Amino acid sequence: MNTTRTTQIFYASTLYGATTLAAALDSGCFGPADRRLLLVGNNAPVPETTPALDEMPGFERLRGRFDAVLSWNEAISPLHPSGWTPRADDLPLLERHLRLLWELGDDRIELAVESVQVAPALTIARLFSEAPLDVYADGLMSYGPTRNKIDPLVGERVRRLLHLDLVPGLAPLLLGEFGAAAEVVPTEAFTKVVAELAEPVSSGGSDGEGPALLLGQYLAALSLLTPAEEEELHVRMVRGAIARGHRRLVFKPHPTAPDAWTRRLAREAEALGAELTVLDRPVLAEVVYRELRPALVVGCFSTALMTAHAFYGIPVARVGTRTVLGRLTPYQNSNRVPLTLVDALVPDLEGGTPDRAPDPAQEAAALADLVAAVGFAMQSRIRPDLREAAVRHLSGPLAERTRPYFTRRRLTVLGLPGGLPVPRHPRVRRLARRALRLKRALAK
Repeated sequence: MNTTRTTQIFYASTLYGATTLAAALDSGCFGPADRRLLLVGNNAPVPETTPALDEMPGFERLRGRFDAVLSWNEAISPLHPSGWTPRADDLPLLERHLRLLWELGDDRIELAVESVQVAPALTIARLFSEAPLDVYADGLMSYGPTRNKIDPLVGERVRRLLHLDLVPGLAPLLLGEFGAAAEVVPTEAFTKVVAELAEPVSSGGSDGEGPALLLGQYLAALSLLTPAEEEELHVRMVRGAIARGHRRLVFKPHPTAPDAWTRRLAREAEALGAELTVLDRPVLAEVVYRELRPALVVGCFSTALMTAHAFYGIPVARVGTRTVLGRLTPYQNSNRVPLTLVDALVPDLEGGTPDRAPDPAQEAAALADLVAAVGFAMQSRIRPDLREAAVRHLSGPLAERTRPYFTRRRLTVLGLPGGLPVPRHPRVRRLARRALRLKRALAK
C-alpha cells in the first residue's frame, strides 16, 4: 500500500495572486491533497521595508484555505528572492534542506507558481525537480508569449495555465510552446473571494453616482516614463475625469509612489471645482470597486481596468497608453501585450466617450490574430507557430488601424507584411547596414 503523502505548495508574491489562488481552490481547480502550503515571497527591492502579502489587510480571511504559511524570504535569507539562482549542482542538496526545513519528508510535491519564467518561481520549480507544475497568471501578461526561453526540464512539467477571464474569448499565449492547457478560474469564484476581503457595503449610504477612480501604476520605477511625465499623466487623469462631469475623484496611488504627486493632484482637482481623495490603504483595486462602486475607472494599462469592466461592469477609460507604447524597449518587453490590449479595447478618456465599454467578443477572431501577431513579433523563436496568424493579420483589413502596435524595424527583420523590402545581394545589405549606422551616429 502506497502511504506517500501529497503536499501542494502554492507560491505567491502578491495579494492579487493569493486571491486568484483562493478562487481556484474554492472552485475545485486543484485535486485533493494531504496538505496545502502557501509559500509567500516578497520581491520588493528592499523586502525589509515592505510588508509581505501575509501581513496585508484582509489576508487573514484567506489563510484558512491553507494548512500553513511559509516564507520564501526567510528560507533563503539573506539572499534576495529575485536575484538568487542556485547552481545546478546544488539543487539536490537544497531540496533536501527545504524538505527538512518545511517538514516535507518524502512527500509527493505538487507546485503552483506564478511567473515561472523568472526567479523566484523558476528557482522553486528547479529545486523540486520531479514536481508537476501548474502556473497561475495574475494579470494581462498571460495573454502575451513567454518572455524567456525556459529549460524544457521545467517547461515540460507545466500541466496547466490557470488564468482569470480578463478578455472573454481570448486564449493566453503564455507557455503555449509547451502545450500547457489554459484553464479559466471562474469569475464568480474570484469576485466572491474579493467580497471576503472588502469591508461591509452599506445598502443605503450612497448619495448618488459613485466617484471616478484613478489608478496609479508608478511607471517611472519601470523606466517607462520619467517621474515628471508620470506626474503629468496623473494630472491628465484628473482633468479628463472632471471634463467628463465627475466632481468626486478617488486616486489610488502605487504604494511606492512619491507623496508629492498626490498633493499636486488634490490642488488640480480643487482648482477645477472637484474634490479628490487619496486612498492610502494597501488594498486591491477590486476591493475598492466593491466598496466605492465607482462610476468610472481610469488608468494607463493596469489589469484592473479589465477586471473593472469584465467582472464588475464598470465603465473604464485609458490615458497615456500610446505614449508608453512608443517608449517600450526592447520590442520583446513583456508589457507590450497588456498595453496593446488596453489600447485596443478601452476607450481613450481624452479622445472618445469613456462610457463605451470594450466588447472583445464582437471581434474575437480579429483580436486573437492581433495578439498572435504582436506575440510572434515579440518572440518569433519561441513561438514560430504564430507566423501564419501574424501574416494574416498584417495583410488584412485591420492592419493599418493596428500599425502603432508594431515597429517598422521589427516587421522588416522578421520579413512580415508592412516591413521594408530587404535587398537580396549581400553587398547591398552591407551598404544598407553601414548607412543605417551612419544615420544613427549623426542623430546622436
